[in-house]
Amino acid sequence: MLERFIQNKKLDAARLSAKKLLSARGEANAQSMAVKLIDHYEHLDKRSQIDFFHFLSSQFNPDPSLVVDAANRYNTERNEASLIHLFQTVEPPRQELLRRVNRAPAGTSTILKMRQTLLSYLKDHPAFRATDADMHHLLSSWFNPGFLELHQITWNSPAQLLEKIIAHESVHAIDGWDDLRRRLQPDRRCFAFFHPQLPGEPLIFVEVALVPGIAKYVAGLINKQAPVGDAKSFKAAIFYSISNCQPGLKGVSLGNFLIKQVAQKLIEEMPSLKTFCTLSPIPGFTQWLDAGASLPEERLSPTHLRKWQEAQKSLAVGGLSWAERLKSGWHPERSEEAERATLMRLCALYLMYQTPEARGDAVGKFHLSNGATLHQINWAADLSKKGLQQSGGLMVNYLYELDKVEEQHEAFSHKTVCFSRGVEKLV
Repeated sequence: MLERFIQNKKLDAARLSAKKLLSARGEANAQSMAVKLIDHYEHLDKRSQIDFFHFLSSQFNPDPSLVVDAANRYNTERNEASLIHLFQTVEPPRQELLRRVNRAPAGTSTILKMRQTLLSYLKDHPAFRATDADMHHLLSSWFNPGFLELHQITWNSPAQLLEKIIAHESVHAIDGWDDLRRRLQPDRRCFAFFHPQLPGEPLIFVEVALVPGIAKYVAGLINKQAPVGDAKSFKAAIFYSISNCQPGLKGVSLGNFLIKQVAQKLIEEMPSLKTFCTLSPIPGFTQWLDAGASLPEERLSPTHLRKWQEAQKSLAVGGLSWAERLKSGWHPERSEEAERATLMRLCALYLMYQTPEARGDAVGKFHLSNGATLHQINWAADLSKKGLQQSGGLMVNYLYELDKVEEQHEAFSHKTVCFSRGVEKLV
């Protein structure tokens, strides 16, 4: 009871601070109120946080009657003054509140943490969506790539930063300091985006392997015992891992700019590099198989539709779950040729036709929407437990041809995947 009483007092203080901050006049006064609001918020427990987000979501919306009046005025007058007035009226006061919080010391990091917490509550509290939309809108502006700094991570980077790289690697886990050291050798690169308001905090980072040609197997790229390659042999840059470090920036586009800036930086350093390609996981593939493996059949050509139906029957989609297959001893290196061909065909069709859909493969959607080409699907490319579980060991190369990315980005926006002849042959 006492703890609940204390939490209610802290919640009341946070609400009052928010109201005072929005009404504050003068920069100094506003900043001191923002500091108080941050302090009160950080001492709220889960229940009080939810109540505070309800407060933000209900008390700081635009006035409906004023919005209608402003819209009618613009509809009648159609001039710059009425348009500006409409913009100002429609904008939720919540956005100005967040701007004022952002001006305080640690304000930016606080808003990132607030959004991370808010996102965890969205499923059960859809009323928070407008608040999330406001946060996303502001963060997209504040974290515009034009404001970000690209830095290479090296073995000489601060130990605290290196520890964060180890902790945030989400694709291929880094097995301690020796593993990290190997990933930072001369035939490897690691680059990250940073924001001036978050010194020492990487926002997103990419790991790159410099190799003679397009890599088909991830083991050779992350083997900490592998010999360091000869710089004279570097012809291809393989982007084998991209990791987001700030959950509060979900939905804020950073990765596409990171890849393109890193590619340009590598070209300047090594003009001999001719190929920029990923070796990417396919995290949605086996989930798709287990869910019945459906495709938008109206978009398939008659030939692809027939091959698709044949592959479904051959693999007996809808029978054993993928986890059950693995438990019974299935492994790509022991798979029969017919089964291998079927899985490769299903994977090609999945990436070609399902990726543009709402529930398409997330990694594929990311690279194809950036303008990459679906270049090559590789068998037994990732034999780790995670790789077998999510894609049966399959991995894919997305090729970045820098002179084609804009055109192919536009094609993907119309649900068209650009793929190579090699992928077409799998079908």
